[in-house]
Formats: sequence, C-alpha cells, structure tokens
Amino acid sequence: MAAFVGIDLGTTYSAVATIDETGRPKIVHVYGNNITPSCVLIDEDGTVSVGEAARRHWSNFPDEVAARFKRDMGTSVTHTVGAQTFTPTELSTFVLRELVRGAEKSIGPVDEAVVTIPANFAHEARTATLSAAKAAGLNVKFMINEPTAAALYYAFKTGEQLHGNYAVYDLGGGTFDVSVIRVNGQDVDVVASNGVHRLGGDDFDAALQGIIARKYKAATGEDMDPRDYTKDEAEEDKKSLSRRMKVITRVLRENIEVKREEFEEAISAKVTQAEILCESTLDEAGIEPDSLNGIFLAGGSTRIPLVRESVQRVFKREPTATVNVDEVVTLGAALYAAYKGDRSKLSSAQRHSIEKINVSESTAKCFGTIALRHDEAREEMRRVNSILIRKGEKIPCSVEKSFYTVRDGQEALNCSVTESVEATTDPRFAKTIWQGDLELPPGRPANQEIRVTYAYDENQVMACSFKDIATGRETKIDLSM
Repeated sequence: MAAFVGIDLGTTYSAVATIDETGRPKIVHVYGNNITPSCVLIDEDGTVSVGEAARRHWSNFPDEVAARFKRDMGTSVTHTVGAQTFTPTELSTFVLRELVRGAEKSIGPVDEAVVTIPANFAHEARTATLSAAKAAGLNVKFMINEPTAAALYYAFKTGEQLHGNYAVYDLGGGTFDVSVIRVNGQDVDVVASNGVHRLGGDDFDAALQGIIARKYKAATGEDMDPRDYTKDEAEEDKKSLSRRMKVITRVLRENIEVKREEFEEAISAKVTQAEILCESTLDEAGIEPDSLNGIFLAGGSTRIPLVRESVQRVFKREPTATVNVDEVVTLGAALYAAYKGDRSKLSSAQRHSIEKINVSESTAKCFGTIALRHDEAREEMRRVNSILIRKGEKIPCSVEKSFYTVRDGQEALNCSVTESVEATTDPRFAKTIWQGDLELPPGRPANQEIRVTYAYDENQVMACSFKDIATGRETKIDLSM
C-alpha cells in the first residue's frame, strides 16, 4: 500500500499526516511527536539537528539556531547558523527531510507528498517552498493552501453533508489566512481568500516580551537582556494566559506578573488587523456574516481568548474548532495527497473514502504585464499594468491576450510579469516578478501582434509566454523554477 502524506511546513511547528487503512487521515508521529519545531541547529562538525533539541537550544542561544525562516521564503534574506549562512529554502529543506525521515520509520517509504502553503504566499515564496520539497527528495506534484486544507478536513470530519458558505480562520505562528468557501458535502470551492504574511503567534510572543521588559526596567531601573526572558519562555507564558487570568514569571531575581488584560491590550492592534481582513474578504465574496453556516478554526494562535472573541464578533457566530487546531491543516493535506495521488496505489477502503472529495482553488493574487496605452486626455502613451489573470479565478486556468508593437522598426519588446493584490492598472502598485526582452526582426511597421499567454497551475505557479505572431519567435518563462 502506497504512503501518501500531507505536510504542514509551519513557521513555528511542522507536522506530517497520512490516511490509514480505513481512509481516515491521521497524524504520523515523527520520533514520537505529533508536531516538530521548525528549528535547525548546525553543530560544529556540520551535523544538522531539527526539532525539539534545536528549539531548546534556540531558546538559550538564538544566534546558533535558525527559526521562523518561513516568513522569509522567496526573499533574499539569509539566516546565519553558527559560522554558516543558509537561505530559507535550504533551511526548509532540512526540516522537510527530517520530517520525512522520521515519518518513514512509522509508515514506510513515502510515495507522494502534498505540502501546504499560506494562501497569501507570493509567487516567489510558493516556488521556494516547492524547491525545498524537491531538494528534500519528496515527490511533490501538488501544493495546497493552508485554509483550503483545513476546510477539507473539517468537511471530511463532520461525516455530514455540509452545504453552503463557510469561513476558515487560520492564525498560526507566523502567518494569517482567512478564506470564504462554498461547501457541498466534501466539495470545497474557495470563493475568496486573503492573508497577512507576517502576523501570528511570533508577534504575540514579542508583545509579551515587550511587557516583561518594561516591567523589569520599572522594577530594577535596568534594561532586560533578551536572553533572560527568551522567545521560548514568552511562548509558554502566552499559552498559560489562554488558560489563566494572569501569569507570574521570574527574570533573574525579579518576579513579574502579567495579567491577561495587559497582554490582550498589547496584541489588540494585530487582532484588529486580522478582523479588518476578515471583513474585506466577506466583501470580496459578496457574503454577509449571517449567511455563513459555520466558521472553522486552524492554527495554534486561535486558542487565544481574544482571538476567539474577535472571530465571533466579526462573523456573528461561535466558531468551530477541533480538539487540536495545530493539526487540521496537516490532516487536510493528507486527504488532498490521496485525492490527487495515483489511486491504483490505494486500498479499496481508501479509494472509497476519498472518491467523494472535490476541491476547487482560486487565485489569491492578480497577474498582469506592463504595457503602453494611449492616454487620449494627455495625447500620449503611458505605462499601465494590464491584468490577464484576476484574483478569484478558478484554477488551473490559462489566459491569452494580444498586444501590439508601438513604433516602426521596433527591434525588441520588454516583457514583464506582474503580481498585485488588487486589479490595479497603476504599475506603482504592482510587483514585477519577472522581466526580459523578446527580440524582433528589424524594419517592420508598428502594430505587429504579440500574443501573451499565462497558465496558472494547481500549485498556483505561473508559466508565461510572449510570442511574436508574424515570426513565431517566443520567450517562455517557467516561473516554477
């Protein structure tokens, strides 16, 4: 029997799940643990350690361990671990490799894997995640957005025929996503999705560290050394404040008390930011809160009482949560892995379990190209961002659009691919994710057709082409590489 796994590559913790013989998703223990800290320690002899040992070391010696690097995926930011420097992609590869190594001790060789990504991940971050998975030796044919995976698990877990509109509120250690979905049984259709790349438990930990630092200085007159109250200690106290109205922590010789209301005040702006994004996502979907049939929670930060109060306030109803909100994304990814995998490798019980599943994703960003357009009011040509794929398009999708050369004798065309949150025509508000030139033959008149094709696959990765129709010359860009 083949092993299809779903992997939640998280900012703070990662996990692996598969489907068992009966077709139910289950967490795979990695060296005895349900979740694995996304921390990487490199020993002096070059030995790589991932997980709990690295997390404990990071708590006391943060300069010697890499953590929270998921927030930098797809960027030029690097992380120094001891005397070595690594990209977020390389560090993610270490984590994924260790997860699979540990999982295979329990379930045997992994045939195919699905890796989750935040819905708001930019193109570069998506391709960086895919590169990390392949470098780790994984056979990854598909990725899935985290809120979609969570929704898939909730739809499966209920055992009921869910029907109508739901929201998925996913607040983890480093990122926030909210999606409005349409569910019919186990058919999951994403209607609208938004997120914040840097919003999550890490920010709440930092807020608690700030409170402790201020109180320590007020009590002693001295600045607190961050090593005397680490991020790890702040995370544990934050969890305690979700269960108790106050915590008392010791920094050197000082006992410092923090009340829940103080902590909530410190994080209220971040929670409000998430609330505003929920409201805008409902607007995009054209759905009123009272027309939702349910709210599904995912991510460890949804355990914070203030967060749950915010969810109930914005969506006008009590949210639904499983026993362990840290695992719902992983479990949904395992279902998706089996759903997308080679079904001839599944048992009859597993095939029966996932045959009812149907998932439809939509684009989370707009994609376009920079072109020239005649401005009649100013009687001049001006640069515009011409949108080819709009946010919310069902994927996979492919779009063609014709453009034309603007002057006689034009020998080159500057080609570009842009990404934007909204369908803006202003190039200042669009991010260029690729650009290059297409050479054209000399001596031609203006108005020669250039056909632009954008193909957006199920991993939400772009492939583009710019083709000169008269000559057949073409520039192709595989943005998944």
